[in-house]
Amino acid sequence: MIIDIKLLNMTTRKIILVLFLLRFGSVMAQTDSLTEFSFQKYIDIVKLHHPISRQAELQNAYGEANLLKAKGAFDPKLQTEVSQKYFNDKSYYNLIDGGLKIPTWFGIELKTGYEVNDGEFLNNQNQTPNSGLLYAGISLPIGNGLIIDKRRAELKKAKIYLNSTSAQRQILLNQLILEAGIVYWEWYESYQKLQVLENAVSVAKDRQKAVSQSAKFGDRPSIDTLEASIQLQNRQLNLQQAQLSYKNASALLSIYIWADGSIPLEVDQNTVPSSLDVTAGIATDLSYYALIDTQVFQHPELVLYANKLEQLEIQKKLNKEQLKPTLNLKYNPITEPISGDPLGNYSVNNYTWGIEFSMPLLLRKERGNLNTTNLQIQDLELDFQNKQASLIFKAKANLNAWQTAFEQVELYQQTVEDTRRLFEGEQTLFFNGERSLFMVNAREQSYIKAQQKLIELFAKNQIAKLKTIYTFGLLAT
Repeated sequence: MIIDIKLLNMTTRKIILVLFLLRFGSVMAQTDSLTEFSFQKYIDIVKLHHPISRQAELQNAYGEANLLKAKGAFDPKLQTEVSQKYFNDKSYYNLIDGGLKIPTWFGIELKTGYEVNDGEFLNNQNQTPNSGLLYAGISLPIGNGLIIDKRRAELKKAKIYLNSTSAQRQILLNQLILEAGIVYWEWYESYQKLQVLENAVSVAKDRQKAVSQSAKFGDRPSIDTLEASIQLQNRQLNLQQAQLSYKNASALLSIYIWADGSIPLEVDQNTVPSSLDVTAGIATDLSYYALIDTQVFQHPELVLYANKLEQLEIQKKLNKEQLKPTLNLKYNPITEPISGDPLGNYSVNNYTWGIEFSMPLLLRKERGNLNTTNLQIQDLELDFQNKQASLIFKAKANLNAWQTAFEQVELYQQTVEDTRRLFEGEQTLFFNGERSLFMVNAREQSYIKAQQKLIELFAKNQIAKLKTIYTFGLLAT
């Protein structure tokens, strides 16, 4: 059942989201009333319920429908033709011909039927016995249509298209998961930065109170009170900006969270990303280097190119067939049914036959179609080669980005640790009266920025991993 989102207020949607997330409770943890929303469970929801994911699942249905349509060209066909003429109270003729046509995969058309004609002015060639004539026979294309015809070509193309729908499904899902994954890690980054700034504001408040108290007793100069207040105001301003970024990131994340493909859900303030250790970067999976020369060539986008080329080769074969003259041979044994026995009066000497021949003298249309198809094949082959080279480059570039991001996380861990030690040392000197509050704030600000930079690098590391797997076309697997 599709629920109009306009009928759902914000509270209702949040309740639905909480209940929806609890269905995936095996990886959800409750910490201080916060619901942790893991990356894997988020992606599972996206795969199952996002409208584009549902749309991707329709691709195979399109392929099956197209194949069914192509097979319909080979359906047996019942047909009847009745023709009568009456004039001046006379029956000039009464022609009745009905039967069954059966197209075959080999281009031969089988036909069987029954013909009965009468009338005062009936054409002699249409004369039949009173009990009518039974006939059965074949129509065989000896020239154009012997190797392949339009019906067989369309069926072959439909089978290839059915394979293409799986690739189209993968392309849609790969793109969706990449976009959704990037949004998740941007949400994670904004949340972790928010946590750093909330802690920084809390520390600044405590310091401002302590410095003000010390200034009252004359232990600190009054200017330190002003310095502490300014620092608190700056951090509160930064915190407001971080809160705005986190709200926007949460709103963007909500775009990818749906229930049953029809109800958009919202991430509330109690739903947070997983508590991952930002000091633990994701090392490059070396197995992907070995896949560059194999898996890239199986990328769904390249599969689509290969299938299109295969379809064009079938069209080329059909166009070549059109260069041949049309030469159709028809042969129908006929017999008069006697006493209900259709073969009782059968003789090999009773038959009808015919031959049909036609051929354009200049074949300009046929040659033009063939030339067009050849050019389309060349054009698509060039696109294929370009796409292949592009995917190989992107695979190598993303692997390099993944490795570099991991190394940067590893390297910057020490930077964060060093800035923390500098800050703590400056703070100790401040407590001993050997440093000004300005120096403490400067060191602390460097430490805050270093923590935020490490969070950015960690998110960058995760996104680089996603992009690498996407380039290999494996995100949907």
